[in-house]
Amino acid sequence: MPYEGKARSALFSRKQSGGVFVIDGANEHPGNVWFVDSGQTTTGADAVGYGRSPDKPVLTLDYAVGLCTANNGDVIYVMPGHAETIIADSGVDIDQAGITVIGLGKGADRPTFTFTTAVTADFKLAAASIRVENILFLGGVDALTGPIEITGADCVLKDCEYRDVTGQATDALMLVDGADRCYIIGHRHIGAAGAGANSAIAVDGSDDLTICDFRLYGNFAVGGIDFRTTASARVEIYNGYIWTANAADIAIVDTITGSTGKIGPDLEFMLTDNAANITEAVTGATFHYFPPIYVCNLAGEMAAADNKTASTDA
Repeated sequence: MPYEGKARSALFSRKQSGGVFVIDGANEHPGNVWFVDSGQTTTGADAVGYGRSPDKPVLTLDYAVGLCTANNGDVIYVMPGHAETIIADSGVDIDQAGITVIGLGKGADRPTFTFTTAVTADFKLAAASIRVENILFLGGVDALTGPIEITGADCVLKDCEYRDVTGQATDALMLVDGADRCYIIGHRHIGAAGAGANSAIAVDGSDDLTICDFRLYGNFAVGGIDFRTTASARVEIYNGYIWTANAADIAIVDTITGSTGKIGPDLEFMLTDNAANITEAVTGATFHYFPPIYVCNLAGEMAAADNKTASTDA
């Protein structure tokens, strides 16, 4: 990341002409730039006059969102080591359209949001055209019902990670009906091995959705990715890996049998037994499929190509 090995004050500057904010000479932002750092309790505060500098930041992301102007190109940088606990529905509510939230740091040093107290506690992308990058989410209470929720259209969730810590989230990432044209890129889900999860990603009526470059593990009773309630049109899912520890042996499922789009290429699915499950690992008669799509049932076995009916030149 660009901050490594450099003093904080040397990283952030504003160009003399044009009023464009420059981060380490690489990333330029025409809108307002805000900084969040829970560790700066001496020099920072959730108060007027704070947030413009990494040395004088605000302390919570939700407060920084309130400082932003919608559709202005505003960016919020969340500093390495930042930590928040979310205890209620909309505990973080990103409700200003067009803003970007970028977490700085690697591994455990990434900004971390832990869900506790209520199963409805969540981090919400609640407006259109929001982008969130490089955030670590931890499930600190059993049976969370969508701790990461996207309700706005044209949103991007990039290189984020969810981990079960206490129990299992029922559904960790949820896209609500109307969250159209969203991109889920580089998402990682590390679920608990025990039963209790339905899915890592639940999709309800989200047209033109793209899910790619993902890694999902959990005991998914329904499926790693579950299309439910309202059909989603023209979705794309490619370049990903799902390992389900549930005997249902389903990686991607369309529980309403009406969603459409493109499944594959470059998908790998690991299952948990040798039941009749090569074809059934992805269920959805109204999807189109593009190889390679491989399914492996048990340790010590070689993956087999998905054996759905091949297209012919009729």
